[in-house]
Amino acid sequence: MSETSENNNLKAVFYAVRFKRERIDYFIDRSHNDYEFNDYVIVQAERGKDLGRIIRKVSEEYYHSKSDRRYPLEILKRANEEEIRKYWEIREEEKSCIEQCQQFIMYHGLEMKLVDAEMQYDSNKLTFFYTADQRVDFRELVKDLASTFRTRIELRQIGVRDEAKKLGGLAPCGRELCCSLWLDEFKPVSSQLARDQQLAVNPSKISGLCSRLMCCLNYEQEYYEKLHRDYPSVTDVVKTD
Repeated sequence: MSETSENNNLKAVFYAVRFKRERIDYFIDRSHNDYEFNDYVIVQAERGKDLGRIIRKVSEEYYHSKSDRRYPLEILKRANEEEIRKYWEIREEEKSCIEQCQQFIMYHGLEMKLVDAEMQYDSNKLTFFYTADQRVDFRELVKDLASTFRTRIELRQIGVRDEAKKLGGLAPCGRELCCSLWLDEFKPVSSQLARDQQLAVNPSKISGLCSRLMCCLNYEQEYYEKLHRDYPSVTDVVKTD
């Protein structure tokens, strides 16, 4: 049996790939190249190609729970040194893109806060991320950006948690923000978690840089639920041998 036919009989392999630090997407590896953590790879994009880094291997079930694509996009190959060098050059060029976009925003008097820009590896798309308190009519802005950068322009509104994830920073614990370092997705956080953990429900004490409740309140919740369920409460009288 040839190597090609053997690969065709193998179970599909899926990977989580990170782009520009925080954006994560999921791809199939039909060639079974056994990618490792932090490998740079060239992948299919919705239009063209992009470059990211492998985070981990995921199951097919996990992929389908995270992606609504009918046909998965594919990891094409490992990136070579020249492609990796180009990747970092693009990251530097994005700084100029942000400056020019900010000038257009001021010129049009738009009530929006520009957070970041991301150029697709093949330069077929340039995405600007922003926050705004209300709906923004940026049609003229898109025209200016398209004529300046000569590529497909996308403006994407994000929330305050995503803004913190993109900008990064140090949390009250002194470490880098979980969301910008390793957290893949945001789970709901309620003030009840702080009460269960007997923390003072003081917004200044339990809120992160995004001014929302800290994601880490979720980390030990399962233990506290077990504690309340299986152990005596405070002031209970306990008799033992």
